[in-house]
Amino acid sequence: MESLLDVFRAVADPSRVRILLLLDQMELSVGELAVVLGQSQPRVSRHVRILAEAGLVSRAREGAWVFVRLSGRARPVMAAMRALGDIESIGAEDRARLAVVRAERAVAADSWFAAHAEDWDRERSLFSREADVEAAILAALGDRPLGDLMDVGTGTGRMIELLGPRAETALGIDRSPEMLRLARGRIEAAGLRRAEVRSGDMFSLPGIDGSFDTVVMHQVLHFADDPPAVVAEAARVLRPGGRLLIVDLAAHDREALRSERRHVRLGFAAAQLSDWMAAAGLRAEVAAHLPAPEALAVTVWLGEKIAGETARVVRSVA
Repeated sequence: MESLLDVFRAVADPSRVRILLLLDQMELSVGELAVVLGQSQPRVSRHVRILAEAGLVSRAREGAWVFVRLSGRARPVMAAMRALGDIESIGAEDRARLAVVRAERAVAADSWFAAHAEDWDRERSLFSREADVEAAILAALGDRPLGDLMDVGTGTGRMIELLGPRAETALGIDRSPEMLRLARGRIEAAGLRRAEVRSGDMFSLPGIDGSFDTVVMHQVLHFADDPPAVVAEAARVLRPGGRLLIVDLAAHDREALRSERRHVRLGFAAAQLSDWMAAAGLRAEVAAHLPAPEALAVTVWLGEKIAGETARVVRSVA
């Protein structure tokens, strides 16, 4: 009974209902919630603590940021509130402000990528030896044909250059015109006639459901403000039996990368990303972990789409 009363007390405050509605859109940091709500960070932290004590949200610290997500317990509570009244109207203005926050973040990231396009290959090698990473990628994919390949966040096109010769077709997607210009030059120099690059967004990939055999994301996901949504979108375009390969940083505490290199997430725990893949209908495994004593460790995840599986809600996954 006391647990149930904690839930009722938690949702009795309009600000906390607004927080739940925002988290129903995506995982957010406490600072981002404060900006959207127009409240001080200590006040928002108090609201989040109350929601967490009621079991409605969970918190995860990454460096100096604390990310907040809905828990599984919040789903029936929110469904009950929606059945009793129009709670969506409470958060309409918040959703509009959230869209502005996300757009401003995207503009800042695009500007950074435009300024660093020429140095992108060197940038990625700062974290671990790129030769070791590429060897791990090839080992994870094995000798199986790659079929129709998509490289999400293709950057300068290195993954297309590496994997394109083994694919029936290859498509590189990136939002940065400067990156795409470099990628086109690289693909042309490699003589890959069945490969192309195109402007696109990792949250809304080109192609109908089940149109690719292999999707690759190399050092891309830590730039995403909603990583589970990116994983689910990649799974959407995979054919049954298709594979998603994700290469990214292991969890770390280098807070400076947020401001210096526009990282949104400070890497990922092995189980965290595997859970997101599983939630998107993929049979997931850690294919390789590359420790780097003097740099940041890199992990390679591989997921295979299970025939008949559908993605489930992943915002509550820690």
